[in-house]
Amino acid sequence: MNRVSEQAAGFWTPRSPTLDGLLARLERLSSKPEFILQRELAHARALKPYVEGGAGRLVAPLEQEIELASLYLFCDYYPEDGQLTLIEQLRDVITEHIPEEERQWLDPLKHSYVDVLKPLSLPQTGQDLVFQSLADETRVILPGGEFVKDFTMDRPLLTRVIHDPNSPLESERAVWAGCGVTLSQADAKALLDMTSDWRREMEMSTGSFALGEWREFTKRFGYMVLWAFAEQRLATLIDAAVHVEYRTADDQFFLYAIALYDHHEHRMFADVLSEMTDLSLEKADPSDGGETAVRLPSLRQWVQRDGGLLVAKLTLTAHQLLVECDSPQRLDLLKHRLAAALGFSLHFRGETVVPPARQLSVAELTSDTRPRLVVTPEEEKTLLNQFLEKTYLEWADQPHVALGGQTPRHAALAPGMREKIGELIDDMERHDPGRRRLGKTAFDYNRLRAHVGLEERPD
Repeated sequence: MNRVSEQAAGFWTPRSPTLDGLLARLERLSSKPEFILQRELAHARALKPYVEGGAGRLVAPLEQEIELASLYLFCDYYPEDGQLTLIEQLRDVITEHIPEEERQWLDPLKHSYVDVLKPLSLPQTGQDLVFQSLADETRVILPGGEFVKDFTMDRPLLTRVIHDPNSPLESERAVWAGCGVTLSQADAKALLDMTSDWRREMEMSTGSFALGEWREFTKRFGYMVLWAFAEQRLATLIDAAVHVEYRTADDQFFLYAIALYDHHEHRMFADVLSEMTDLSLEKADPSDGGETAVRLPSLRQWVQRDGGLLVAKLTLTAHQLLVECDSPQRLDLLKHRLAAALGFSLHFRGETVVPPARQLSVAELTSDTRPRLVVTPEEEKTLLNQFLEKTYLEWADQPHVALGGQTPRHAALAPGMREKIGELIDDMERHDPGRRRLGKTAFDYNRLRAHVGLEERPD
């Protein structure tokens, strides 16, 4: 589903007042205490992609999807507790008078079904519209109206087909179900392909290869067509979220994908990084360690740019390599290159690829340009703090080459090693990424000192 130019759009159409009257009766019947559980089960089935897996927290179903789910409840759903269907209850259980003009809709609703229809005639106000099912090529004639101005020849409709009770049974004439969704041709085909794949899986798992023709199948399993649409829609929004551009306040790419390594071969690392032609060596940032950085020749930084904008930075210190990127994909690529070039000299300590938590609006997710979000200094500090806290507290229990393979916590028990551990933590604090980004450390290193059993330092 192309989020730029081929987005699905819901539509509403007028319904016969008598059909609306009958649907209102079905709505009231489904809300009675003895049926309310079955109502909830039916809606959960029809809207399953939004209900399961937490997808509903990302995006809510369209109003038209909810209406189609209600029509599934009224027309297709068989209660799991043995009750009659809602239509059977109205038709066969006489508890209230139903006018004949409403009763005439019972059979058309009972035999209605979900379908994907492509226009065969140019939609024009005041003229009937001719459609053809993309699933079984059945022709359907629907009445026109002012609403058809929003329809186009290249956009099929996902809707429910209800036979016109005032026409012969063999007639192609139908009436609008009141709602639906327009799709691109590519999305309509993908939707039906997805439904067909699920149908084949059902046939193979049950051993029955006779689920019936399209109308029979969709009458029983029409909710799968709604599932396919929901899956497409969720995939579209997730794709949009993945491609969000995160920027800093000065309109630079925000480097939120970060990996940290320990090492013990500074010269080799410097030589390897200098040989990577897409990386350029930069002078040490004075803000990253102040005067101390000038006195430490071990501090080296390489950057990667795209269109003049910084997209990656690699900071090499005496004991660590910090890799910062604008996306998980770029970080993953750099990690593979580093592993291939440096092998077991790299000692992975941790990474984060999660951007700052931010709820995106539907307008941002479906924009025809990549959503761009500015990350505040507070959000940046929170992200760095979460990453460093997890990484460094785990670091205390990881073997370290500079400590002869001992873990910092274990080595701190030996008086002769405590000074070395203190030097490692001092170096980590000196080159904390928050100093360069925000002018102050993002992590409280006294927590790490206390964690390995060293004395805390005054601020």
